[in-house]
Amino acid sequence: MATVIGTTIEWYDFFLYASAAGLVFAQLFFAPAGPQFAILLSFASVGISFLFRPFGAFLAGHFGDKIGRKAMLVLTLILMGSATMLIGVLPTYEQIGVLAPVLLLLLRILQGLSTGGEWGGAVLMAVEHAPDDKRGRMGAFPQIGVPIGLLLASGTLALMTGVVSPGDAFLEWGWRIPFLLSFVLIIVGLVVRRTVEESPVFTQIAERKQQSKTPILTLFRKHWLLVILAALTFAGNNAAGYMTTGGYLQNYATTPVEDGGLVGMERTPVLLAVSGSALVWLLFTWIAGNISDKIGRRNTYIIGWSVFLCTVFLLFPLVNTGNVWLVFIGLALFTIGNGLTYGQQAAYFTELFPASIRYSGVSITYAIGAILGGAFAPLISTWLVQTTGSATSVAFYIAGMIVIAFGATLLLRDRTGIPLGPDHEAEQSVGQIYGIK
Repeated sequence: MATVIGTTIEWYDFFLYASAAGLVFAQLFFAPAGPQFAILLSFASVGISFLFRPFGAFLAGHFGDKIGRKAMLVLTLILMGSATMLIGVLPTYEQIGVLAPVLLLLLRILQGLSTGGEWGGAVLMAVEHAPDDKRGRMGAFPQIGVPIGLLLASGTLALMTGVVSPGDAFLEWGWRIPFLLSFVLIIVGLVVRRTVEESPVFTQIAERKQQSKTPILTLFRKHWLLVILAALTFAGNNAAGYMTTGGYLQNYATTPVEDGGLVGMERTPVLLAVSGSALVWLLFTWIAGNISDKIGRRNTYIIGWSVFLCTVFLLFPLVNTGNVWLVFIGLALFTIGNGLTYGQQAAYFTELFPASIRYSGVSITYAIGAILGGAFAPLISTWLVQTTGSATSVAFYIAGMIVIAFGATLLLRDRTGIPLGPDHEAEQSVGQIYGIK
């Protein structure tokens, strides 16, 4: 429960920014650039935080492997929440000029630093506490925090646009309320997380004084190829997932036709469709974590990539109808693959890396995969549609990322059930990649 609440808080904050970037930030912070370039700048601000994820992962991984998982979780949670609340009180371009987008970017960078370190700590706390035959199930808890975060972010924005502050009121002040609400979630998360014991694996490492002095150097010296391949598996999931979580679909579906949009729907129905698809994502994320304990992480991934490739070309034709129910169906079908390639990831990454450098390994791999996958997926997709005049090019782009991830998955061995404690460091350090001992 501690990991799912903490991850929910982190990703509520992160997705809230991405959704607001697609809905209002172009008008409020980048308007002088003109409508089309402003939305590119807005999505670029989403992506820039990904460039700082590895730095956050380096710091959290280094100290997480030296002083423990728990301390870094609380620190990253406070950092994310503080940055989000400050965005909620940030003056706009009209009020303070160019300083507004500069401050917005700085706060987004702080979100990126936080996200880079939080995920690794959350999944290790879940998986390293779990029985050997339930790692996928327990590891799915921090994973389902991500769709819950999307559900909360989209649901809160839908409430603001449809009920509390419809129309111009949302642009004037309504968008700020969801950012300020992050304060409540931080308090809940801190209370829960402070009651959780340190990971038993790290406790053993600390008692034996076996912490690595330079975990990051060890990681890249001995396991650089593993980091790249594992990052590519996440890149496919992340690029596809950021169609909704990165705010792209929200902008694509709601941009008025007179401003160059292809669909022109109202904000609230689109946000409700995204919220509904988040529930489907949550369900299949949970299913993937559970079945990976029975059929293996790798086999679960193979099923997920196959489903993704079968649904990626259905998404945009259904969204283009402008019918909210067909939009929901398109998103729901798409998020089935998203869940089936995400629920097992916590256990999968944990089992790939040796105990003494595991926090660094999972955090940095996750951060690199996010850069390769989702960082600029909304920006690239926007540019593709502006260039080609059709979203079919976006579907091919996402399909290409999925194929790359599929290939990387086939090169990695299934490590389901491998012992995670420091007594098995030698076994953990070899055999992750086919053809390499």
